[in-house]
Amino acid sequence: MLIPSRNRGGLSRRRFVTGLGAGAAMAALPRPLHAHTPTSGQVPPAASARWDLRVGRTRIEIDRKVLHAPCIGGSVPGPILRWRQGDTVCINVTNTLADEDTSIHWHGLRLPATMDGVPGLSFAGIAPGQTFTYRFPVTQSGTYWYHSHSGMQEAQGLYGAIVIDPPVPDPQPCARDYVIVLSEWTDVSPMDMLSNLKMQDDYYVFRQRTLASFPREARAAGGPLAALKDRLAWSRMRMAATDIADVTGVIYTYLLNGHAPDMNWNAIFKPGERVRLRFINGASMTFFDIRIPGLEMLVVAADGNAVEPVPVDEFRIGVAETYDVIVQPREARAYTIFAQSEDRTGYARGTLAPQPGMHGPLPPMDPRPVRTMVDMGMGDMKPGESMNGMAMPEPASDMQTSHTHNHPMPRHESGMMDHAPQHPMSGMQASTPEPTPHGDGTMDDMDMEDMRPSPPAPAGHGHGMSMPEHRMDEPMHHKPAAHMHTPEAMDHDAPVLVEVDDPGPPPLNVENQNIARMPTDRLGSPGDGLEHNGRRVLNYSQLRATRPGSDPRPPTREIIMHLTGNMERYIWGFNGRKFSESGPIRLRHNERVRFTLINDTMMEHPIHLHGMWSELENGQGAYRPYKHTLISQPGSKLSYLVTADAPGLWAYHCHLMLHMETGMFRTVIVE
Repeated sequence: MLIPSRNRGGLSRRRFVTGLGAGAAMAALPRPLHAHTPTSGQVPPAASARWDLRVGRTRIEIDRKVLHAPCIGGSVPGPILRWRQGDTVCINVTNTLADEDTSIHWHGLRLPATMDGVPGLSFAGIAPGQTFTYRFPVTQSGTYWYHSHSGMQEAQGLYGAIVIDPPVPDPQPCARDYVIVLSEWTDVSPMDMLSNLKMQDDYYVFRQRTLASFPREARAAGGPLAALKDRLAWSRMRMAATDIADVTGVIYTYLLNGHAPDMNWNAIFKPGERVRLRFINGASMTFFDIRIPGLEMLVVAADGNAVEPVPVDEFRIGVAETYDVIVQPREARAYTIFAQSEDRTGYARGTLAPQPGMHGPLPPMDPRPVRTMVDMGMGDMKPGESMNGMAMPEPASDMQTSHTHNHPMPRHESGMMDHAPQHPMSGMQASTPEPTPHGDGTMDDMDMEDMRPSPPAPAGHGHGMSMPEHRMDEPMHHKPAAHMHTPEAMDHDAPVLVEVDDPGPPPLNVENQNIARMPTDRLGSPGDGLEHNGRRVLNYSQLRATRPGSDPRPPTREIIMHLTGNMERYIWGFNGRKFSESGPIRLRHNERVRFTLINDTMMEHPIHLHGMWSELENGQGAYRPYKHTLISQPGSKLSYLVTADAPGLWAYHCHLMLHMETGMFRTVIVE
């Protein structure tokens, strides 16, 4: 089906990126319709237990970028699926793609492993011309989403929203209910992105520090010498403090319900009404910071689960997260729903208004964030302070050992993906042994200190090397000591000994650039670029469930996972190893486990465990929030509890798609 351009007479992508402040010009543009998607964005009026979905490619043009997008029903995003808790749903998914498999993963849903939709783990995938029937009971309510887990189709348009009605009246009733799916649009293929990033790690980053920005940095650092030392430190690490996102608004148009910013998606209200906005980050690589200038937002749900209401002016939503907020506009005027990318290279926008066609004023973009030594795991070290003890990559060293292991760690450089069938990642490939199940955005901001070629690969960097018998990131599964309390017979009043599976600090090698020497608890921070901005910004420590968790047992085992990577080689993994070099994480059925994440990288990572809840340990005691995706901030350490109550094979990965595809993926086996 041919969908006409939804940007006739509008701004080109280049003019949009370089003219972010031209709000008045954008406000004069007409509002095109979005084919096959409710133009109001309102949740469909009735839930259904049966759905027939057809996956195919459709020519879609947004912001003068044309893509034959894999999608459902010819629209991006796909249809909103509305279900009722307690029903058993039946979804028939037919693959009409000419020559590629597909799949649908139901993100955040508790269901049998065979229905989870990950090819190579839970099922074989859906071949061209075939129909697969997903059938499972709906045991939860709230805001979720679905997306493909095949061939990076998710990055090109195969995603959509899920809304599940609770069996009892909503304790936060609203007159109106809207779904807001945030995403990206580009005509550059994900494979080309990977190729470009492997060739040059900052290929899409054109907002480096310059001579013009030095005076501001000097004032913030307490003097020019401190600022200079800070720049030199980043240069020695071969990293850029302004490297916030791998892929940026240079090629992305940011979408709100499939609408580019100049298309001005509208939602309608009457003054005084309570309006629920269900935000879903369906992007593949972008974090968004969301605010509605002039309106307070009441955060009432995180990842589908109710939380005690938190009044905020702004919140960050990581890739794959969902948040429900309630607003109550009292004036009959247009309010702008403003979602700027974390790196400030673009934004998505919509308008909440008393009548269709109105345009809210565009707020100014915030300054671009700049990474600090906190993001490198150096605690609260200030610019210019001693760098002694910092993990610095040494390209001449061929092999280094872990601080806690005597065996050498083999070093492999990730190759490109071969998309072999039956593979749980559509991607990891075969240069390794077989697996074992900002400014203005212009180039004038370029900092020459970061224009450098990647160092050559060390000699003999690992091909053909034998794997160690024990992989660092595979739990060792020591038998519990005789005095250890087990989940089956636990005295909750007695102390519990926690068995720790800790591989120790990962080695510095071709797969890992940094070790966080002093990882910090950053749950009270809203994130880089949001601190001290004069607005009330949500942070993880504020999330408190409305009722105690269902499993009061303490954990008997802790699994420590380091988030690692080499940006120059564009390789990502857990504990210094990518997926193809790693064994599974094995959990015992109904075991209570603590996962601890230590982020050794200078990037946020949205970590998603399929099939089970992740109960964030954020100081709320028994009222820990239940989430399906957790944002690990740079240089941070956080922990969460998991009850392994879902037998089967499950995916565990970073939800930044290009990170997952290049190694930040594991298989979890509950047995």
